Amino acid sequence: MYVLVAGGGKVGANVTRTLLRQGHEVTIIEQRAERFRVLEEEFDYRVQRGDATELHVLERAGIGRPPDLMLAVTGDDEDNIVICEIAQKRYFVPKVIARVNDPRNQTHFDLLGVAPTVCATSSIMALIEHEVPESDIIRLLQLREDELEIVEVPIGADSPSSGKRVEQLKMPEGTRLISVAREGRSEIATGSTKLEPGDRVLAILQPGCEDELRRVLLKR
Repeated sequence: MYVLVAGGGKVGANVTRTLLRQGHEVTIIEQRAERFRVLEEEFDYRVQRGDATELHVLERAGIGRPPDLMLAVTGDDEDNIVICEIAQKRYFVPKVIARVNDPRNQTHFDLLGVAPTVCATSSIMALIEHEVPESDIIRLLQLREDELEIVEVPIGADSPSSGKRVEQLKMPEGTRLISVAREGRSEIATGSTKLEPGDRVLAILQPGCEDELRRVLLKR
């Protein structure tokens, strides 16, 4: 696989190092002179210096082949959006992955169809929410391309779903229960699965269905 990496910071360098170790062909682009020299000492000819938002820099790096995968992992969200849009729309790169530095910019990536994205801040917050939950529904994963998300719901003793089988629940349209975790063990949720206090239920749902899911599983 040929991978083009835009951004030679710690993320870009670590990804490049790992991909090369796995036997892939990689070219990394870095604009800053000092950082470029550091990368060149390690990666030699695999490093190109320049601004990855400029066409001639991308072409010199080999985007015209095109690469199998374009990674935009610079420290600037606007640059990452531009790089991915150029890769997709001008050079028809089949797959792009973009880094989101500020989670407030995620909507811009979504509106422009840049996906999938990776945001360290959002990932850390999701882990914090999972370990120290302050809400009744915990978001675990967003499948942006499919417009779905996976959430975890803790079942309490006073939950309306407690003591009921899954087939007895009037689940909202666009929502399905995936699994039930109980006493350290998980099982696939089927119609005959009975929910009990202390269970942690995984559900997959379309955006906007959370209130209905909350009503069915949690609120009397």
